[in-house]
Amino acid sequence: MTVAASGSATSNGEPSTEGDPSPSDIKLVITASSLGTVFEWYDFFIYGTLAASGIIGRAFFPGDNAVVQTLLAWAGFAVGFGFRPLGAVLFGYLGDRLGRKYTFLVTITLMGVATAGVGLVPSAASIGFAAPVIVILLRIAQGLALGGEYGGAAIYVAEHSPPGKSGFYTSFIQAGVVGGFILSLVVVLLTKGLLTPEAWQGWGWRLPFLFSVLLLAISLWMRVKLSESPVFAKMRASGETERNPIKASFTYPGNLRRMFVALFGIAAGLTVIWYTAMFTVLSFLQTTMRVEETAAQILVGVGAAFGLGWFILFGRLSDRIGRKKPIVWGYALTLVLLFPIFWVIGQAANPGLARAAARAPVIVSGPACAYSPFAREQADDCGRLLDYFSKKGIAYEKRRTPATVVTIGGESIADRSPAALDAALARAGYDLTPVTPGPGRTVVILLAILALGALSGITYGPVAALLSEMFPPAIRYSSLSIPYHLGTGYFGGFLPFISQYIVARTGDPFAGLWYTMAVVAMALAVTLFGLREDEASRAVAPMVA
Repeated sequence: MTVAASGSATSNGEPSTEGDPSPSDIKLVITASSLGTVFEWYDFFIYGTLAASGIIGRAFFPGDNAVVQTLLAWAGFAVGFGFRPLGAVLFGYLGDRLGRKYTFLVTITLMGVATAGVGLVPSAASIGFAAPVIVILLRIAQGLALGGEYGGAAIYVAEHSPPGKSGFYTSFIQAGVVGGFILSLVVVLLTKGLLTPEAWQGWGWRLPFLFSVLLLAISLWMRVKLSESPVFAKMRASGETERNPIKASFTYPGNLRRMFVALFGIAAGLTVIWYTAMFTVLSFLQTTMRVEETAAQILVGVGAAFGLGWFILFGRLSDRIGRKKPIVWGYALTLVLLFPIFWVIGQAANPGLARAAARAPVIVSGPACAYSPFAREQADDCGRLLDYFSKKGIAYEKRRTPATVVTIGGESIADRSPAALDAALARAGYDLTPVTPGPGRTVVILLAILALGALSGITYGPVAALLSEMFPPAIRYSSLSIPYHLGTGYFGGFLPFISQYIVARTGDPFAGLWYTMAVVAMALAVTLFGLREDEASRAVAPMVA
């Protein structure tokens, strides 16, 4: 088996100066690849954007329990991520065997068709359980497509980059992921603004999915103009492509260690920070802090847009100081700042609700207090109380006592009917009416979101260049895609579901952040001790086995 950089490439696996792309070619490569990434992630994120507002749960998942519908909608979101590694294996193989360009043409087509398909699925009210089954199948198709897209776009740009520019050029791919999330918010907000509330809730939410057909046409038009990656073209011309890149990825000397670091040290850490900074914030504002839905989406969208510069800044900085330092710094800062940033957001988003929770805490106690968010009927009175407060999004504290007791601000509530509990919450100052933060509080929230964006940018900005450089060119697509999508698919994709489940079980609106903290702590340890400086500052030199 031979795994080597092409003889026409430099020792670090980048293209040689001979036949280098022109500046105009580089601009086209970056523009077409980045826009394609924006559109592909738009397709994937539009589901999550609408799941955060509850529309997906109500439309496709039968039942009358809003908490269960939300959890099932996020589970459907996670399923797409769960199939990303399989897409990475399939399209990684094709990318290393057939080429970078044509592989990500296939992935973007599959993604566009699957996304439009979600917009055409009848509701559960019309076709019953067939609705969630079809949606899950389409999410699987999206996951397969995304498993091949990111690696192809990142490698394609990296292999066009001259020495010393890879971090800067590939940072536009990283920013494109955020751009897809922003575009999903913009399209949702514009569609809502053009329709009546009744039309939006009835059928208008389907239009953002169907909008994917137009994005697919634009992406194909731009990407068809691209030529093959110079590194791959030279390897193919000299007969140095790998016959079985999947097998070689797991047998090539030292590659298993690099894939381990890429999975647990890089992909897992950066993705939970990013999803916490975007989807967790959006869900936190809309549900826990009762911020009006459109206002919450605008806040997160504007904050994310201003935060795009972090990805470019730290990608470019990594060309000067190496890839490892920014990532390690970002992980360490996240462990210190994550909870304080969310506390600031909570206080600014709805200070009245925050004051009520501090002044009049809800305490539920009983002999067992077992609570399952998925149960149709809770086992005892204590569980039913927890179910009530969980559906309301009210923070609560659990205690163990011989008899079931609920107190709100020290007042024991004897009548535990929903109407009586609603009245008790109102007396204690819990105003659950959706709010729109004023100008001053809006600025504070935006600054907090921008701080989260910085934590994401410092860890995510250098990563496309780093992962492209870690692996030899002939097995680069497979070796990059498999650990990246295992890490992002499972650690990141299941984050909304796991964090919401933790919140529902504990009654603490901030408890879900512990999942992010645990994964980032693991990633910091793996990166700090497992990522070698030579891998984090330059590409792997060509090797033969």
